[in-house]
Amino acid sequence: MSLYSKRGVSAHKEDVLAATEKLDKGLFPNAFCKIYPDYLGNDPDWINVMHADGAGTKSILAYLYWKETGDLSVWKGIAQDAIVMNLDDLLCVGIHDNIVFNSTIDRNKHLIPGSVLDAVINGSQSFFDLMKKHGIHIHYLGGETADVGDVVRTIAVNGTMTCRWPQSKVISNDKIKPGDVIVGLASFGQSSYETEYNSGIGSNGLTSARHDSLSKYYATHFSESYDPALPDEVVYIGKDRLTDKVKVDYNGIQEIEIGQLLLSPTRTFAPVLLAMLSGHFEKIHGLVHCSGGGQTKCIKYMPGNFKIVKDNLFSPPEIFQIIQRNSGSSNREMYEVFNMGCRIEIYCDAADAQDLIAVANSFNIDARVIGKVEQDVKKSVEIVLADERIVY
Repeated sequence: MSLYSKRGVSAHKEDVLAATEKLDKGLFPNAFCKIYPDYLGNDPDWINVMHADGAGTKSILAYLYWKETGDLSVWKGIAQDAIVMNLDDLLCVGIHDNIVFNSTIDRNKHLIPGSVLDAVINGSQSFFDLMKKHGIHIHYLGGETADVGDVVRTIAVNGTMTCRWPQSKVISNDKIKPGDVIVGLASFGQSSYETEYNSGIGSNGLTSARHDSLSKYYATHFSESYDPALPDEVVYIGKDRLTDKVKVDYNGIQEIEIGQLLLSPTRTFAPVLLAMLSGHFEKIHGLVHCSGGGQTKCIKYMPGNFKIVKDNLFSPPEIFQIIQRNSGSSNREMYEVFNMGCRIEIYCDAADAQDLIAVANSFNIDARVIGKVEQDVKKSVEIVLADERIVY
């Protein structure tokens, strides 16, 4: 059993899939988000999407860092995490404008004061203001904030996005075909619309990232930060404190705190995908957000028995190397849990790949052809590393 499973987390959410198996799959079952007829406007040429997601256990890392340093600004990043995990999913079905957002914040009031709520709520608005400058209009219509200390140990930050969208502008993934190449967008570095280096961690796999990287100090001093039912051998098994510094070789950056790497706000690809969807819509056969399930996520959205071969992925940035060194996790587990430095996949003809790469590069985001689509007898993903081949 993997460390991830021992901590009560599943990369593929098998229980959730089983529970929802009989539900309507929507108009386009292979699309990254569930798409329904236009119930809001009753127009056959339009569709509705409602999507929910959140920052997950990354909020626990923010809690630890805030308690240790007094830095409230980390909660602004958590607000961004909760939004982007919704927004970038919607981007993968082609939606990039006129979106409604509603937040849900559950807290333990004894541990989470009003100043934290203020940082999260106003951090959300700051992110929406930034997106507006880049042509993405998200309307913040409030939400629910509940004091439920009997339910949550610290705080949970989530949200829901809703949109009406022209059906003709939907990316359904049904055009993905054998022979397509996969353009990958790097999750790390510093884009033209970011103010600091992004580690690439995103908002998935943070239960493992936290316990694998950080030391037993946090179990001793912050027992509220983990499930007491977990076996001791999987609780904070790393060597580091959040304020410990590590070397990062990127654009003149020499050192950065472990906590800053783990808490890098999830990068949105909204400005990039807006440019691609506006200028190259017909070239895009499919889009996948490498979130829960990491580099194996894509297989759920293939329209046929395809083998996805990823033989040119980015070298994993420092944060993933730190996690793997501390935990001893296999490459198989790492690539199944984390995005490993690549969070968006664009499926297209080989002849169109360079046009899409150029768009990403114009935002100072690294991009490359990371793999290809092949016909097979069943769906599978093959990760090809320098000295290992992993098949899922």
